Amino acid sequence: MNEAAKLKFNRFREIVDEHLDKYIDVKYPDKIYESMKYSLLAGGKRLRPVIACEVATLLGASIEEILPTACAIEMLHCQSLIHDDLPCMDNDDYRRGKLTNHKVFGEYTAVLAGDAFLSYAPKLILDKTPKSVKPTQLMKVLNEFFIAAGVDGIISGQMVDIDSEHKKISKETLNYIYEYKTAKLFELAVKAGAIIAKAPKKKIDSLTLFAQLYGHLFQIYDDILDVTSTLESLGKTPGKDANVEKSTYVAMYGLEEAKKQVLFLSNQACDILEKSNINSEILFGILEDIVEGIKKCS
Repeated sequence: MNEAAKLKFNRFREIVDEHLDKYIDVKYPDKIYESMKYSLLAGGKRLRPVIACEVATLLGASIEEILPTACAIEMLHCQSLIHDDLPCMDNDDYRRGKLTNHKVFGEYTAVLAGDAFLSYAPKLILDKTPKSVKPTQLMKVLNEFFIAAGVDGIISGQMVDIDSEHKKISKETLNYIYEYKTAKLFELAVKAGAIIAKAPKKKIDSLTLFAQLYGHLFQIYDDILDVTSTLESLGKTPGKDANVEKSTYVAMYGLEEAKKQVLFLSNQACDILEKSNINSEILFGILEDIVEGIKKCS
């Protein structure tokens, strides 16, 4: 990512972080709010909310109009991570280099914190979005949010992912996991940004295709890092996919083929942006960052 894109990315991330902190006040019962804030403010690139901010502002909306939705998307992502780390799911002790929520607050509190985000986030969209965004736009954004958050989104992705452990699965099933567990939140980010900006359907369709491609290559890259990185660099326990015989692109096709697939999908995603005249330094930059990361993997 070039310097201009990095500066813009970091500016969006700082604004998102500031508002995430501001949007949750700790009150009685303190423990649940502290648990929510612990995971929400534990770091991370804020990739999904930044993408939402980039798409919205690139297409003509203001940062104030997209911020509540961008933060709600990050809350949904946080919910998925809290639940993903639970002993009954992927059972991880670390996330972003820190102890996972259930390790700090206990399992029942972590479950409730994740549940809380599912209602807190869409209410944030309703309560904090400026009146310049029309109710019809908000309804479309909320519809996309509920699709991504529900059984037609990340829940089904997680379900199939867990059910596929210790099994040989088809390429179609693996693609389903990547589409629903990972790509759906990136789709939500671009669609929400485009809807807030009143973008035409053709532009939304192009951005959705980009998000689908990016979600797949992002997950394959994550699978690659699981076998090539350390706890310090990854922020979570490496090697867990192989330990539980999780179905991944690396497990199915091998490390080198996985790297080639990331590069192939990245080229496709770049083509979509170019052909659709989506001149986003950040969207091109996040693709470039993964390509550079692939070159360093051994």
